[in-house]
Amino acid sequence: MAGAGAVRAIRDRIKSVQSTAQVTRAMELVAASKMRRAQDRAVQARPYADRMRSVLLQLAGYAQSVDPDELSPLLQEREVKHFAFIHITADRGLAGGLNANMNRMGASLALEHQPNVERVSVLPVGRKGRDFFRRSGFPMLAEFTGLGDFPESSEVLPIARIIRDDFIAGNIDQVYIGYQRFVNAAVQRPTVRQILPIQPPEDATATEEDDGRRPVDFIFEPSPESLLETLLPRYIEMQIYEAVLEARASEQSARMVAMRQATDAANDMVSDLTLTYNKARQESVTSELLDIIGGTAALENA
Repeated sequence: MAGAGAVRAIRDRIKSVQSTAQVTRAMELVAASKMRRAQDRAVQARPYADRMRSVLLQLAGYAQSVDPDELSPLLQEREVKHFAFIHITADRGLAGGLNANMNRMGASLALEHQPNVERVSVLPVGRKGRDFFRRSGFPMLAEFTGLGDFPESSEVLPIARIIRDDFIAGNIDQVYIGYQRFVNAAVQRPTVRQILPIQPPEDATATEEDDGRRPVDFIFEPSPESLLETLLPRYIEMQIYEAVLEARASEQSARMVAMRQATDAANDMVSDLTLTYNKARQESVTSELLDIIGGTAALENA
């Protein structure tokens, strides 16, 4: 039978789990508030990124008609000896399997390229990815942490500058970027895309066609050469900034769902513990009554 000590332990356990449920519920509400703002920023950035891809597709026809040696260095493909990967994760945990899934995909991409190149480097954005690749032993081009929940475009400029300068200098030959693309509050999709050398996006006009509008034919002024020189660096910056915004929206939505699940699990545990507590208390009371009845009977027979 359960004694008074066991009943007291169960009661303390119930209070502890209830406190945990209050904390996870508060974290869920905070994440939900941040998710709405992060989602709005990610969604608002998509039309600009899509339009830039559309313009780049129009300029691609010009790029194919000129001597490759006259193209911008950012468009020139070469033998891949040094592969680099921008790996975007969160700075904090408590987001379910979001960071683990992203780290697993990043490791798979690095290991896939490792046998075919002389060197694989990683540029982690976020503490979780940085810590993972530190343990994995891959060399790092640089590391960026603490961008915050709502980063500005100026905060990704150093990332773009590092990979752009290294690519132009020939220190790296190909660059991919990996991040969690925000689909909805319950779905975040690990996504990888090549950003250097710049390739014309095949789906650049998909958004226009989906909206029922006809693709636009552009007349470029000034010349396509001048536009490419200006547009290509901005294109790289926008690709990275869009990926960071998508990753932040995914992080907050994953954290909201994880904290909701943790709250539900804590409430279920409280219900189970309450049932166990009531049974233990009933057993304790019954045991005490039996002791009293036994003592009374012994006195009567004395």
